[in-house]
Order: sequence, then structure tokens, then C-alpha cells
Amino acid sequence: MTKPFATGDSNKQISGRARYQPRLSVLMNLCETNYMMLLKLLADKEQVGEQRCFFISDFISYSVSVNEVTRYTSLITIAQDAHITGCDLAKLLRPSMTIRLYHDARMAEVISSQDVHQVKPRYDYPNKNMHQPDEKQQINLFLNEWLQLCLQLGQVHVPLFT
Repeated sequence: MTKPFATGDSNKQISGRARYQPRLSVLMNLCETNYMMLLKLLADKEQVGEQRCFFISDFISYSVSVNEVTRYTSLITIAQDAHITGCDLAKLLRPSMTIRLYHDARMAEVISSQDVHQVKPRYDYPNKNMHQPDEKQQINLFLNEWLQLCLQLGQVHVPLFT
């Protein structure tokens, strides 16, 4: 049984190790799936400054913010918020991602995550920052898991009348 977004094994041998070779079709499929899930979360409210909060439990929520909208792309940020009273840990650990939505291609790609900007499709390993060879795939897969969580368990406060 294979995972729907598993990385491939079409690798070349380099000094005794298999070199990771990105599978573009798998990454594109993942980005298309993320795009569709993000459209569901945004619910046609894609204007600059728009923000949605998805409450997963009493302790965790996710906020989705629209930062930029152009004719063919949008830039959004999704961040996890921990609501732990009396603890400074919530301020330290606030994972977030910046995602570019390509409306003409119907794809969403993570362009930065935490302190990682311009994620490369492949990294040699080991490397200075200890990125995984398939870091781009892993970050987009992590976004996919966040989006599934928001769609399955998230509750959002939406005003009935505007």
C-alpha cells in the first residue's frame, strides 16, 4: 500500500547513497489538492486583509490571512495558535507558512515556512541547515495535513448578517 503523496524511488547513486530525485507529478498533485482545500477554507472571501480562524480545540486554532491578491495569484499565511494560559511556550512556538495560490494553474505552494524562505525542490544531505532532501515535498505535505485538520475538525465563527 502506498501513500498518495509518497516520494519516489527514482534515485541515482552518489557515493554509495541514493540521491533524492523530486517527482514533479507527485508534487503538482499535492499542490492541486492543497489549492482546492484552501479555496474551501477561504469560502470565496479572498480579499486583502481577510482573516479566518479555525478552532480545533480549546487549546489550538489556525488563522488564515489573505496578504496579497493579484489577477493570477494570491498570497496567504496560515499560522497555528496555541492557547495555553500561564505559559510563555505559546509565544515561542507559533508555526506558520506563507502560501502562494496560482489561480490559473489551480495550485497552492508553500513558499516559506518558519525561517525557511525560497524552499528548494531538493537539498543535498547533510547540509548546513540540516534540511531534508525532500524538504519542499515535506512542507507541502505538512500544509496538507493542517488543511485536512481545519476542514475536518475546525469550527469558524462567521457572522450571519453583514
